[in-house]
Amino acid sequence: MTERTVSVKTAAVRDRSAARVAGVAVLVSLFSFLYYLQRSDLLLYGDAVAHINIARRVFDSQTPGLLQLGTVWLPLPHVLMIPFLWSDAMWQSGAGGSIPSMVAYVLGVVGIFRLVRGMLEADLRTKPAAGVSALAAAFAYGANPNLIYMQATAMTESVYLALFVWAAVYFAESIRCLRKNEDADGRQTRVVHTPLARCAWCLAGAELTRYDGWFLAGVMGAAVVVIVLRRWQHRALRRVAVKFLLGIAVVPVLWLAYNGAVYGNALEFANGPYSAKAIEQRVGAPNPALHNAGVAAIYFLKSAQLNMAGGNWGRFWLAAAFAAVAIGAWKLRAQSVSMLLLWVPLVFYALSIAYGSVPLHVYTWWPFATFNQRYGLQLLPMFAVSTGVLTASVSLLGAGGRHVGKLVAVMLALVVVSYASVWKAEPQCLKEARRNWEIRHTLNSAVQGVVARLPRNSRFLMDLGEHVGVMEQAGISLRQVVNNENHRPWKRPSDPEGLWERALADPPRYVDFVIAFDGDAVDQGANRANLTVLAEIHATGQPHARIYVARSAPNQSR
Repeated sequence: MTERTVSVKTAAVRDRSAARVAGVAVLVSLFSFLYYLQRSDLLLYGDAVAHINIARRVFDSQTPGLLQLGTVWLPLPHVLMIPFLWSDAMWQSGAGGSIPSMVAYVLGVVGIFRLVRGMLEADLRTKPAAGVSALAAAFAYGANPNLIYMQATAMTESVYLALFVWAAVYFAESIRCLRKNEDADGRQTRVVHTPLARCAWCLAGAELTRYDGWFLAGVMGAAVVVIVLRRWQHRALRRVAVKFLLGIAVVPVLWLAYNGAVYGNALEFANGPYSAKAIEQRVGAPNPALHNAGVAAIYFLKSAQLNMAGGNWGRFWLAAAFAAVAIGAWKLRAQSVSMLLLWVPLVFYALSIAYGSVPLHVYTWWPFATFNQRYGLQLLPMFAVSTGVLTASVSLLGAGGRHVGKLVAVMLALVVVSYASVWKAEPQCLKEARRNWEIRHTLNSAVQGVVARLPRNSRFLMDLGEHVGVMEQAGISLRQVVNNENHRPWKRPSDPEGLWERALADPPRYVDFVIAFDGDAVDQGANRANLTVLAEIHATGQPHARIYVARSAPNQSR
C-alpha cells in the first residue's frame, strides 16, 4: 500500500469523524431550538429582540437600507439574520434570528474537534489518543447547557464563538505548516498562506460580530509579527504576514470611517448616546470591579465557572484548565500557543469590566445579582480544549495508552456531573434572560394589548430603542412606525427636514397614534398640541406609557 493511499484513507476517516460530530451537533441544535421555541423562550433577552428588529428594519422601515444597521452593535449578525426575517412568522417568533446562531453552534463544535485533533496528531506521543480526546473536547463544548440555550436565540455569542474557534484552528494549522517547512522559503510560504488567510477571514468575521474580535485580532496580529521577526530571512513569509495584518486591520478602520461619515463621530459606538458607557450612566448599575482589572478578572472567571458548573464544581474546571495549560506548555510547546490564545477573553473582559462600562454581576457575590452572565461563555472554548488535552495527558506524561480509556471516562464523568448541576439549577444565561423578560413584560404586554386593538393600517410615532418588541409581538410592520432611526444622523446638530424630526414637530400630519414612555425621545420631543390621551399604562418599576390619538379618533374595531 503506497503512502498516498494511506494518506487518502486517513483523510477519509478524519472526514467521517468530523461529519459524525457535525451530525450530532445538528440534532442537539434542532432539538433544543424546538424545545425553547415551544416554551416561547427565544425572545427572553431584550438584546435578542433588538438584534432581530435591527435586521428587520433594513427592509421593513419608513427609511429602509443598510444605514438601519445603526452603530454600537457590529453588523455581521444582523446581516446574517436578514434572509430569515422576511417571513412575519419567523420575525414574531424570533426563529429567524436563531438560524445563524444554530449554524454557528454546529461549526463551533466541529471547530473544537478539529482544533484538538490537529494539536494532538502533531505529536507522535498523543497521536493515538487524538481522536477520542477531540471527541471529549467537542462534547464539553457542545453539551454546555448555557451555550445550548444561547445558540437557540438571536444573541451573538454563538456566532462569535464559532469565528473565535476557527480563527484558532487556522492559526494552529499555520504554525504546524511553518514547523514542517522550516528550511524551504517558497514551500513554506505556499503552505502557510492558505491557513493564515483563512484565519484572517475568521478574525474579520469576529471583528464584525463583537468588539472582543478587535482585541483578539490585535493579539493574533502581534503573534504573527513575533513569528515573522524570528524568521526575518524569509522574504516571502513577510509578504504573507503583511497581507494578514492588512486583512485584520480593514474591519476596524472601515467601522471607524463609517461612524465618522454617518454620525460625525468615529467613536460613536463607544461614547455615543446608545453606547455601553451612556447606558451605564443612565441605568446606574453598580460595578464591583470599577477601575480594578484584577477584581474584574476574578468576577469574569467566576462567571465562566458558573457557566460550566454549579457550586464548587466550577473550581474543578478552572483547576483542570490551569493543569492543561501547564501540560501543554511543557509537552506540546509550539501547539500550546493555540491554547494560550483561548485565554484572550480573560484579558479583554478584565479590562472591559474595569474600564469599559460593562459591569458583570454573579449571584454568589456582591451585589448578589445576575447581569451579563453570558460573558463567561467566552472561556468555553478554553475549557473544552483543556478537556481534550487532559484526556490525552497520560500519553504526554508517558503513562501508556492503556490508561487513555480510563481518563476519558473520568473526563466525561466530570462534564456530565457538572452540566447536570447546571441543568438542575437552570442555566445561568437562561435564568438571567427570564429575569430580563419579567422586568419588561408587564409594561410591554399592556401596551401591545392596546396597540393590537387599533386598526391594522394605523401609523405610529414611537421611540423603538427600548420597546421595539411591542410592535413585533403585535404584528405591526415597522414601516408603519415613524421612529428614532428614521432620521439622517449625519445632519448635525439637528435635522429639521428629517422624517423623525418632522413627525415629532407635527404628529397628526404623519401618524395616527403616538406612543410615549416617560423620558424617551417622544415623551420629551413630541408636540402634544393636537394629541388626545387614549390610554395611560403603569407598571411597577417601569416608566409610564401613554398612547395618544394624533387625529380624530378612528373606529376602534379591527
